[in-house]
Amino acid sequence: MKIVFMGTPAFAASSLQKLIDEGYEIPLVVTQPDRRGNRNKMILSEVKQLALVHGIETAQPVRIKKDPELIDRLAGIAPDMIVVAAFGQILPRSVLDIPRLGCINVHGSLLPELRGASPMQAAILQGKDESGVTIMKMAESLDTGDMISKVSCDIKGMDIIEVSKVLADAGAELLARTIPSIADGTAIYEAQDESKASYAGMISKSDGFTDFNEPACMIERKIRAFAEWPACYSYLDGQQIKFYSAEVVDSEPDGAPGTVSSTDKTSYTINCSEGMLRVLEQQLQGKKRMNAGDFMRGHKLSAGDIFGSEEV
Repeated sequence: MKIVFMGTPAFAASSLQKLIDEGYEIPLVVTQPDRRGNRNKMILSEVKQLALVHGIETAQPVRIKKDPELIDRLAGIAPDMIVVAAFGQILPRSVLDIPRLGCINVHGSLLPELRGASPMQAAILQGKDESGVTIMKMAESLDTGDMISKVSCDIKGMDIIEVSKVLADAGAELLARTIPSIADGTAIYEAQDESKASYAGMISKSDGFTDFNEPACMIERKIRAFAEWPACYSYLDGQQIKFYSAEVVDSEPDGAPGTVSSTDKTSYTINCSEGMLRVLEQQLQGKKRMNAGDFMRGHKLSAGDIFGSEEV
């Protein structure tokens, strides 16, 4: 079977690797354009890096729907199937109609819950103990196509890096089991229940900001959901601090949200609108990530200090 693969991050790379391991012919991989990182260094997507390792041709459209040359190229390849996983662009009808077995998507949620760009982060933010992966036939609307298969996974207490790895591996295995049923006509296609649909939109850098005017349990989820990007952050004395590990203290706050309640040798506790948050690991602007003990040895922190807005 000839499969064109479309995807970008590590979550998608797991599915591409599985297709390679299963021996499918992959004439082309489509991924997002390279981007510039620190010191103007070009950063390649995890999917492109994997494709290069295996000598697979790549295409990197800025917008696939406005790239007629790529669409013509796909038509010329005449793939049996297009597999999409966290590609980051919506496919136009002109692409959906190319493969004889259709375009299928590996989506990181149990549809119809959490359609959209950030289902794994949303699952963490909502405090879900379970999420999963759905293989669906793609439609022109966002994540609305018929479902073909699902797998559930335990994500309790995990951060986004851990959740992404668990769901990526589960999704890759599910993909390998599902493709043969599509090919031989035994796959069952189930319409999504629109009354149960929910959405997880794009994440922006500002989503990571907290002034602690939220319950401690919500901020702890935020830290786990945004551990990869943009990080949960606040400001202390005008300097940005990103938080990477914390735990909820189930006690009544003893001060205004954002004020430091107490410190010890390994952590410090911040008042929230409900409860407190014990910080265990953070990163001061311009410095490396470090545990709270090391941070406090280099930065004097006392009860009454205030985390909040950038203004001082």
